[in-house]
Amino acid sequence: MIEDAIFGCTWREVPALIPGTALAVVVVVVAIQLTNLINNALGDRGVISYIIVAILTGILVRNIIGLHSIFKPGVGFCLKKLLRVGIIMMGIRLSIYNVLVIGAWGIPIVTLCILVGLIVTTYFTRLLKLPERLGTLIAVGTSICGASAIVAMAPGIKANEEEVSYAVANITIFGLVAMFAYPYLAHLIFSDSTTMAGLFIGTSIHETAQVAGAGLIYDQTFQTTSNSMAADAAMVTKLVRNALMAVVIPIMAFIYTRRSIKSGVSLGGAKINPLKLFPMFVFGFIIMAILRSIGDAGINGGGEAFAIISSGSWSDVISNVKQWSGYFLGTAMAGVGLGTSLATMKSLGMKPFYVGLFSATVVGVTSLILVLILGPYVRL
Repeated sequence: MIEDAIFGCTWREVPALIPGTALAVVVVVVAIQLTNLINNALGDRGVISYIIVAILTGILVRNIIGLHSIFKPGVGFCLKKLLRVGIIMMGIRLSIYNVLVIGAWGIPIVTLCILVGLIVTTYFTRLLKLPERLGTLIAVGTSICGASAIVAMAPGIKANEEEVSYAVANITIFGLVAMFAYPYLAHLIFSDSTTMAGLFIGTSIHETAQVAGAGLIYDQTFQTTSNSMAADAAMVTKLVRNALMAVVIPIMAFIYTRRSIKSGVSLGGAKINPLKLFPMFVFGFIIMAILRSIGDAGINGGGEAFAIISSGSWSDVISNVKQWSGYFLGTAMAGVGLGTSLATMKSLGMKPFYVGLFSATVVGVTSLILVLILGPYVRL
């Protein structure tokens, strides 16, 4: 149904999205105003990203004032649907050539980071004698794409709700820390290349929303002006990771099921359809990049974009799509803050915390080394 694809619910349930979405918009507007005041006060001494302020404001609202149940459907809508729309619209910022180049070089980096994350997390899960299902969930969440991978993995290994909640809370902690810290680390190490900074951010941070946030924080804080900004490179790389979810999760489910049968714990797991795991918004991002390339080709050839749009109008279209992409992503980032419950995170035991900490660190270090080695070969 079309309404389910757009809103994630029926038409009758759409009004329930309004309060939470409106709250996220208010948080973004307040964050922008606060950011402008702070940056004007700082002058040339520094730039603070409104994305950071929006997330922190959302976290404060959620954990000090509280989030009434009436707001939760809208906040979830921002985190899922608006985030994806913003990502799709980001595709217009790059040509399809740049997408393919970044994606091709991102594949070996992403693949090795996923393998390292899976191996290290599985090893420490067994070393600390954690439940293997919990360890498997943390492994795919850290290695691929956070909560989405965990939720997709859960039915295949028959994980219960508590295990899913623990795993999501675990990767959320380290993903948030990385989202705030890695843009500054990336600038410190890759200040001469926004593409390398983006590759690092896209391969080392868990959630798609966190990667988008970190990329925007980098660009806004360090005012990147090159054609390939960090957020663009980060998102292309993250989309490669997301696409690999369709391969990794069925394999992990098979491995878990086989081990369970051998140990006599389980008679088997649920079947997983890889096609249903492939994130369709990846295609949307690529289509936008293709449209950008076709339009630019018409202008560069001395004609019009798509034979009907003048050069000036085409520039306005690109500018407007970029601007609205920022609005959607900013609202989604406010949703990240509003959806972060510190009380839930406190319920984690220390052993899962140690596994998550070590896994996130190892994946980050692996990404850093691989980007240093392969990043210089990315030519746009």
